[in-house]
Amino acid sequence: MFMSGSPFTRRSLLQAGTAATAGIWLPACAAQTPLARHPDAPRLRLVAPSGYLPNPERIDIGLQRLQRAGFALENTVALGRRHQRFAGTDAERAADLQEVASGRVAAPQVLLGARGGYGAIRLLPLIDWASLGSRMREAGTLFLGYSDVCALQLALLAQGRTGSFAGPMFYSEFGSPWPSSFALQQFVQTVTSTHQTIEVAQPTPRALDLEGVFWGGNLSVLAALAGSPWMPRVPGGILFIEDVGEQPYRLERMLQTLQLSGVLKQQQAIVLGTFRLRDEEDGYDASYDFNSVIGVLRQITGLPVLTGFPFGHIRDKVTMPLGYRARLQTTAQGYRLRFSGYPRLDARHLQLQTLTDPVAVAPASTSVDEDSA
Repeated sequence: MFMSGSPFTRRSLLQAGTAATAGIWLPACAAQTPLARHPDAPRLRLVAPSGYLPNPERIDIGLQRLQRAGFALENTVALGRRHQRFAGTDAERAADLQEVASGRVAAPQVLLGARGGYGAIRLLPLIDWASLGSRMREAGTLFLGYSDVCALQLALLAQGRTGSFAGPMFYSEFGSPWPSSFALQQFVQTVTSTHQTIEVAQPTPRALDLEGVFWGGNLSVLAALAGSPWMPRVPGGILFIEDVGEQPYRLERMLQTLQLSGVLKQQQAIVLGTFRLRDEEDGYDASYDFNSVIGVLRQITGLPVLTGFPFGHIRDKVTMPLGYRARLQTTAQGYRLRFSGYPRLDARHLQLQTLTDPVAVAPASTSVDEDSA
């Protein structure tokens, strides 16, 4: 195991010019002696479009972990912003991406979502998606996130004609004192390869062998965008859906919205990730559960609905391309998805194997909030 340096401390720097906006101590990466990295190290720009980041320790850990891996971090000020429940005002949060779209900031190799929550949908009219998509395609930029961040990824696909990646975020994964080795290894494998195959050992309703654009994200966000200019139109697509903490009837209602708006009718298949219903149950009929929702979904769409895909608000998640072509095939054990044609990260000047190494944390750390997305 390789470890370098000591944890960053947010008390060593108050970022000038942001006190009036946030009124809190900000990440201190600029105050530390920079870790040695190659002059051609990939640039990683942090974007915080949704909720603010409440735990300074997780911010410090995330900064240390990514710097140790060799990334040149940009826009770290976004991690310390706060306005109401959001990571800054709408204008500040939109600028995380609009500065790239306008050319004021060169497109980086990686755009990394800070965390989810709520707020990204408020930014959609404030960003030039066509220009952002063009600059990202030219630079081969990888945009990673999930949960509320998928509102931006959907808009990017709809208006910018550019895909992204459902994968780990700064706060919930890279900032965790005890991250999932599986999740970070999957991240490395996917973003450094030209293709990826994910096998799922889950019974399937019928034999399948089809190809299409794999897209989607959080069901609540998808339903909120139905009928808007920021909802992608993907004829013949393979739609992926996940969510967390919703009662079964609410899940069905959102799926009915996608059906009535014509989204589901255009798809070849639907792939369901995790939903983590926990104790949520129907107050009128406890027997109406998630399996009931799946049954209704199959009935109203007539589509193959596959379950058990290892992504969502869970610890051990895969990283997968969104907005790129995939081949879906059933197997003797379940089904597989083969992804190809997506941009990859040049890792020649990175030490990505260090991402799974432990990071020193204060003794007060006793638990990890897995809902921190």
